Parts: sequence; C-alpha cells; structure tokens
Amino acid sequence: MPDSTKGIPECSPRSPPGFARAAPIPLQRPPPAGERIVTTKACVKTLGRYHARQSRRNILSVLARSPTIFRLPTLRRSNADPAAFGAFLQRQAAFVAQKTVIDYCRVKSGRHERQVFSDPDFQAALRHCRWQVYLGSLADMGALAEAWLRPHVPGREGALADALIGLHAAALAAEPPPPEEAESARHAAGAFARQLDTLQRQPPIPAQKMPLQADAPLLATIPIHPDQRIGETPAIRGALRFHVVSSQQEMERRFDPARLGANLVT
Repeated sequence: MPDSTKGIPECSPRSPPGFARAAPIPLQRPPPAGERIVTTKACVKTLGRYHARQSRRNILSVLARSPTIFRLPTLRRSNADPAAFGAFLQRQAAFVAQKTVIDYCRVKSGRHERQVFSDPDFQAALRHCRWQVYLGSLADMGALAEAWLRPHVPGREGALADALIGLHAAALAAEPPPPEEAESARHAAGAFARQLDTLQRQPPIPAQKMPLQADAPLLATIPIHPDQRIGETPAIRGALRFHVVSSQQEMERRFDPARLGANLVT
C-alpha cells in the first residue's frame, strides 16, 4: 500500500496567521466494513452524549451567572379601588362561564365544530347555559372575595358582606340579562345574600374546597346530550374548579387585601 500521507500539507493555506502548525497525522488502513460501522455508531453515540452534557452545563452556567434572565414580571398588589374590584369580579365570572362551557363544547364537537356552533337550536341552548353558569360563577367570585378579605376586616364581617352584595348587584346591572334570563338573575341576587350569610358562620373556605354555585347549572344546562358525556362529569367539574382557583390567584396578584378590605367596609 502506498504511503497515503504524501501530499498532505502541514496546515491549510487558509489557516489564520499565528495558527500552530500540527505534525501530519499518518493514516492507517481502514478496518473491515462491519467493524467500521459499529465503531462509527459507537463514536456518534458517545459524542452525542458528550455534547448533550456540555450543552446542559453551558445553559446551567449561564443561568447561574444571570439568575434574572428568565425572571417573569410580577404585578404589584397595589390596587385597592372597590369599583375596580367589582369590575374584576364581573370579568372573571364571565371568563369562567365562557371558558368552561365553550372549551368543553368544542372538544365534544370535534371536526363538526363549525356545523354544530352554527345550528340555531344549539346557539340558543349555549346562550342559556352561559347565562346560567355566569350567574352562579358571579356568586362564586363574591364568595372567593369574602373568604379572602374577611381576615383583614375583623369585626366588620357584616359590612364586608353588604359591600360585596352591592358589587354583585352592580355587576348584574352593568350587564343586564336577556328577558328569558331575568327571573334567574333576580333569584341569583337574593341567593347570593343568603350564601354569604351561610359562609360567614364558618371559617373562610379556600377556593379548592369551596362549594361552587356554578356547578349545578353547568351540569344541568350544558348543551351536550347526557349520553354523549357519560363518565365525564369529573372532568367538567375539574375544569370549572381550575378556572375558579386561577381567578383567586389572579385576585391575589392584582389587589391589596388589607387596603381593599378597609375601603370596602368604610
């Protein structure tokens, strides 16, 4: 076999100035084909693991040097305006009702979503369900607020309940229901006052354990036939609970409970 190292330059003519010249590396006879394939696969696998470890080390080292590179912006709990708090409760109640109902109906409709949602009968049933769930969700938002603010207004529980009842009434007046839902809205206004009276007879209940007023109307009016949702009740209730808990977390991020409670009871 002729010497395969002849004609190999000591370095590339395009090497940068000052680049150290390395001695020529003698080439050896290649191993048999089968052995070469195994060796190549093993080398690639080993190099892959090495570079993966190096990448993780580099990322971790960057994060260690810059601990704030991925820091998320935080909202200061500086809002203590009762009017803004009432608007927040109304928006969250509408969000919980719409998100829970619409998402489930879209999943059940599948590829026929456009056809199902354009059906007039389905639209009427969906509108009724959303209003019923919204009325219950609005009461749930008020109950969340009562449990969150009560520890900050000791001895003023009655005044807090009256203020929340006022916010509840203002939310219903700001977005009046259609005529076919007016009777349900009037009933919801009286039921909310009784709900707060019952809740204040016991310690504050956290969002993950509080009984939800939107639960019963959701299961009773959701526009999917019961035969098509057998065994899915826990998932429907879980979605509702998830959005309620998320609403309380958003409430805690946006508002100052001590100052807000003082403004509500004065």
